Parts: sequence; C-alpha cells; structure tokens
Amino acid sequence: MEKQLFLGDEAIAQAAIDAGLSGVYSYPGTPSTEITEYIQASAVARERGIHSRWCTNEKTALETALGMSYAGKRVLSCMKHVGLNVAADAFMNIAMSGINGGMIIVTADDPSMHSSQNEQDNRVYGNFAMIPMFEPSNQQEAYDMVYDGYDFSEKTGYPVLLRITTRMAHSRSGVTTRERKPENKLNVPGDARQRFVLLPANARKQFKILISKQDEFVKASEESKYNRYFTPQSPDPKSSSGVKLGIIACGIAFNYLQENYPDGFEHPVLKISQYPLPEKQLTRLVDECDEILVLEDGFPVVEEQLKGYLGRGIRVRGRLDGTLQRDGELNPDKVRKALGKEVQSYYFIPEVVEMRPPALCVGCGHRDVYEALNEVLKEYEAPKVFSDIGCYTLGALPPFRAIDTCIDMGASVTMAKGASDAGIFPAVAVIGDSTFTHSGMTGLLDCVNENTSMVIIISDNETTGMTGGQDSAGTGRIHDICKGIGVHPEHLRKIVPLKKNYEEMKAMIREEIEYRGLSVIVPCRECIQTHARKAKEAKR
Repeated sequence: MEKQLFLGDEAIAQAAIDAGLSGVYSYPGTPSTEITEYIQASAVARERGIHSRWCTNEKTALETALGMSYAGKRVLSCMKHVGLNVAADAFMNIAMSGINGGMIIVTADDPSMHSSQNEQDNRVYGNFAMIPMFEPSNQQEAYDMVYDGYDFSEKTGYPVLLRITTRMAHSRSGVTTRERKPENKLNVPGDARQRFVLLPANARKQFKILISKQDEFVKASEESKYNRYFTPQSPDPKSSSGVKLGIIACGIAFNYLQENYPDGFEHPVLKISQYPLPEKQLTRLVDECDEILVLEDGFPVVEEQLKGYLGRGIRVRGRLDGTLQRDGELNPDKVRKALGKEVQSYYFIPEVVEMRPPALCVGCGHRDVYEALNEVLKEYEAPKVFSDIGCYTLGALPPFRAIDTCIDMGASVTMAKGASDAGIFPAVAVIGDSTFTHSGMTGLLDCVNENTSMVIIISDNETTGMTGGQDSAGTGRIHDICKGIGVHPEHLRKIVPLKKNYEEMKAMIREEIEYRGLSVIVPCRECIQTHARKAKEAKR
C-alpha cells in the first residue's frame, strides 16, 4: 500500500488495474478521457497485456466490454455522460442479461456543461436500468469503489454504474492504493444461452430476476460504508427558520457541505454515495427532522424520489423548489447560501473581464476549409451548413460564423439530408473523421440510398483532436470507407487544405454543390497539435 496524488480519473484507472482488470473499452470524451489514457500509459498494464485501444464509439465499447465480461474477465467501460445515450441500447439490455466477469461502467457527467452540449445526470439511467450505482465524494472513495466494486459486481451478477462529475474527475487528492490482484481466468458462464440470448421468453425471466434483486441492492446500500448517517454535535439543531433541518448530501456535494462545517455538522446529515437509496437511513432522517435539504450535483434525482415514496408531508428543499438553482454545478458557496449562511466574496471580478471563447489553432486545417466554404456559399441565397461535435464546431464563432447547427454526434449528415429533402439548397454537412466513424457512417448510407442532393465535407485531421489527440478509428481509411458505403467515385474527392490549394478547394466545393446528387469531399491534413507533438518526440 502506498499513497499517491491522483486525479479522480487516475484513481479510477489505478483501482481497476489493481483489482485485476483485463480490458478497458472507451471512446474519448471530456471529462472521462484520462481514465483510459492512464491505463494506456501504465507500465503494469503493458506488462499484463491489458487491452486499452480506443473504440469507434461508446456503443461498440460497451458491447465489447460485455464480451470480455462474458468470458469471465474484469472489464471497465468509460464514457462521458452523453456517451451513455449512444450506448443506451446495450446498457439497458446488459441490466437484463447481467454479467459474468466484473463490469464497471463509468459515466463522467458534466454539470455546467464545461465541455458538453447538455448536463444530463446519468443517475437517471441507473435508476431506469435498476442496477447498483456508486457516486464517490472524493478520490479515495473513487479508488475504493472501483477496487471493491468488481467483487460486488461479480457477487450480484450485475454491472455497476460509477457516476462521477467534472470536479471529481479533474481534481487531485491523496489516494492510498491496495494490493494488486491477479486477472480472472477464462470462464464462460454455464447458463449463457438463457441469460445472454434475450429472446422474449428468456428476457421475461431475466426481468423477473432483476426485479427480485432490488431488495438485495437496497440492503447493500443500507449496509454500505459509503452511505453514512452523521448525528449533529448540538442537542437540538434548528435551521434559520426555526425547524429541525436534516441534510442529504450526494457524492461530491458532501465535500461542499463539509467545507461549510469544518468543526462538525450542526444538523443530521445523510451522506449518499451508493444507490439504490438506503431506505432505513432515509426513514430515520425523515422521522428525526421537520425539513429536508437535498444537495446533489446534477438533476434532482434523490429529491424527486424522496418526495415520491416517503409520502409523509415533510417539506423537501433543493433544486425543485428554488433553494438551489436548477442548472449548473454546485460549489461550497451555493451550498452555504442554501443553508441560510452568509456568503462572503473574497474576490471582485470587474465587468471588463469577459470569458475568452476557445478558437481553432493557428495552422489548423479546419480554418482553410471554413474560409473556402464561406467564400463559395456567398454565391447562394440561403445556404445552410450542418456541423457536428469536434474542434470544427468552433467554426460557429468569429471570425468564421460558418455553421448553423450542432446537436449531437453524427447529426450533421442526417440533418443536412432532412433539410435537403425539405427543399433547402445548398445543404452542406461538416463532420470530422473521428465523429464520422463514430456516428456518421450510417447516416451516409441513408444519403447514398437516395442519392440526396447535398455535400458532406469530412474534415479529416487524422486524430480525435477535441479531446487531446487520441487515435481516430478511420485514420487513413476515410476515402475507402465512403467508397465502400457506396459514394459514387466521381463525387468522392480529396484535397489537402492549404493556402496553396485554396482556389482549387473553392472550385471543388462549388462543383459538388452544383451536382444535384450526393457528394463527399475529404479535406485531409494532420492536426497541427499532434504533428507538433510527433516532431518533438522524433527530435527527443
């Protein structure tokens, strides 16, 4: 055992290695990316041959992880919160089939949308699937939950959903590691055909089994060391309104509560870090208090459940009644205000200071693509450009202001198709190489099948640039993939986006817009950042 300074992501990764991990299957997405990167860089992981290559998307990652679990091995699958939307089909059905080797699924939620298009709280998914969840309040708990979570997963026969937030993922704390376990041996389940063949007859049986497991999951939460009831030091604690206040603090919100009570809590506090909700502790808190304040980073998941099943007429405060704002992440000051305490501001931010938006790197190939595209589209009355998730989304900002939409991974292609079908001309889709292989290929097949009048620009920088330059699944193969899907060779064109090719690129875009059918243009030039890193490594 030794103590190390870890990011929350790193603590999760190290715990998985120490617990006997055989594979991690993920798609990069902030704030979860560093988990897989840590395992990729681990000497122990390399020595053991732990699988750690990036997957094409979150759905393929989770399904591949299930295959490793089916073989009896311990496996980790990591994604940001919106990635679980992509993997939801597999996720919901894994709850039906159960697992064999221990499986932990990490969802890294992003309250306040630091690097995301929404701030969904995936505890809702955990409740939906009716599987156990862990939500650490600090990095040591994150480590312990993963290390012990594999035993818990194998004991119950179900995957565990580990929910973290951006602050947990990207803040550091001292973590004491534990003894490194060997990997599981190959072991296929004897009842595999009943559990893993979800024909309706089998699925109905599996669902009944899942329902019957709920009491066991609740009992585990009630006995969990991560769910703790704290009795106040003062004999008759009252809130500012004169009533006896009880506090529920979930996950990292417990940290924020502790910062406001450095000398001990003044009210009864129930810390919740394992789900389903521990009914006995909740009932005790409600019996002892007149009013409940719920502190949770994300959606009012616990607040809604508490109001739903207690039915005792007790007042419950939190995000739903406006005690805490409905959007954005919590912090110690927001918690302090909800407690009725005075909030002191130590720093004054003058009005002249504004947030600095991100920008495309100088020398980025996406810049040349947008400049050429903007120039050509000036020739048309009402062009629309449908973009996607990636570095090139920054084309929405000055000086380009080149895109009209950005909704989710792959939506550029399908939205442009729908707009074209509705009569918009020209309809242009802009998508990156990693996003294209993640979610754009199926949309392209729809376009091929109807020879839709539209232009798809796959701006290929040969990496997953937005999350730091991870491997892209289609590097060097984008042109061949499009050809294989059925794009007509005469309207599948490549170019290097450089200033010397500017006029040629404009002419190419113009020609393909005028062609009343499907065209795909692939501007390909390596990301300036990954190119610089490779040059440094070569020099070193």
